[in-house]
Amino acid sequence: MSHTTAAQPVYADVVDLGAYPIHDLDSDAGKALIERCRQSLAKDGCCTLPGFVKPAAVSRMVELANQLENKAWISDKTHNVYFEPFDEALDAKHPLAHHERSAKHGIAYDCIPENAPLRRLYESDDLTRFIGLVLEKPVLYRSADPLDALQITRFHPGEELGWHFDRSEFSITVMYQKPDQGGDFEYVPGLRTKTDECYDEVRKVLQADRSRIKVQSGEPGTLAFFHGHCAMHRVTLIHGNTPRINSVLTYGEHDNMRLNDLTSDLFYGRTSPQPKA
Repeated sequence: MSHTTAAQPVYADVVDLGAYPIHDLDSDAGKALIERCRQSLAKDGCCTLPGFVKPAAVSRMVELANQLENKAWISDKTHNVYFEPFDEALDAKHPLAHHERSAKHGIAYDCIPENAPLRRLYESDDLTRFIGLVLEKPVLYRSADPLDALQITRFHPGEELGWHFDRSEFSITVMYQKPDQGGDFEYVPGLRTKTDECYDEVRKVLQADRSRIKVQSGEPGTLAFFHGHCAMHRVTLIHGNTPRINSVLTYGEHDNMRLNDLTSDLFYGRTSPQPKA
């Protein structure tokens, strides 16, 4: 008797499906994975899955990041924590007037080859479903932004990502390479709410109060969920000769999510073409 086997997912070489069965989420192991991630998010506002991406796929993404370095937009700009225009009429210590620095090399989605390991994974419905179930979203879409949907970020020595809140409720990241020193992902969970900006608490962090700061652990190959809309966060200054390399995978609850022009210009040096009416 012959036996048929289900076709392997297009990302089978990318994800450790034994540890993280995102292709079989209705199984007992799949349901347990989802519940474990939900509990971690509820506790810390952050969930890390070490070894989610296989070592060979991580190495390939580092190789691609190096090959695409000349395609990266090198930015070094100041902004406030909301990525909104500064309100210079306010006291300089007010979060809307406070200046943060972000300097990095951003490689846009439209530069990443279609067969790149993380692009194949990002464009799979299995990963989108997994992330939606963990976040308890009835519907979830991949970003419609041709620059920002999936990107690769290189932080070279002397670069950093300043304190900020994400415009989206959550973010999904994959780490590829750690720097020699620095490059820590620091965050303050629940620093603001949907109804209260909590400016006094934000100001304390900006004035170097570290009492509420947590550090996200992340070895190469780690997939991380993060609630970044209400948690202010940053990547600390990079030291040494090895760049920090990671990707951000962007999703939303509507099917046409895009960056605003201010943020797009900051991260990529250009704005996304608008869809035709």
